[in-house]
Amino acid sequence: SVIGIRSYVGEGASLSRVVMMGCDFYEPETPEGVPPLGVGAGTVVENAIIDKNARIGQNCRITPEGKEDFLDGQSFFVRDGIVIIPKGAVIPDNTII
Repeated sequence: SVIGIRSYVGEGASLSRVVMMGCDFYEPETPEGVPPLGVGAGTVVENAIIDKNARIGQNCRITPEGKEDFLDGQSFFVRDGIVIIPKGAVIPDNTII
């Protein structure tokens, strides 16, 4: 995996074959009701590209396994076996993609 500048990866999180672009800024205080910038604790991400300023909550599982090669979700896309989390996306806690 490649982890970009100002990236946060929570305790116990696992990233495998991931490109994480990082963030444009540090966040002094997280807005209420959304996960902080980065990847939350206990989250597993495989075969993915995480664009800038994405917020992925705790205990999520993100993998292209078992999905079509071309799929558009609400806060993600799958292209050729790679999950793409777009810039500024918010993935709530306990989400399975």
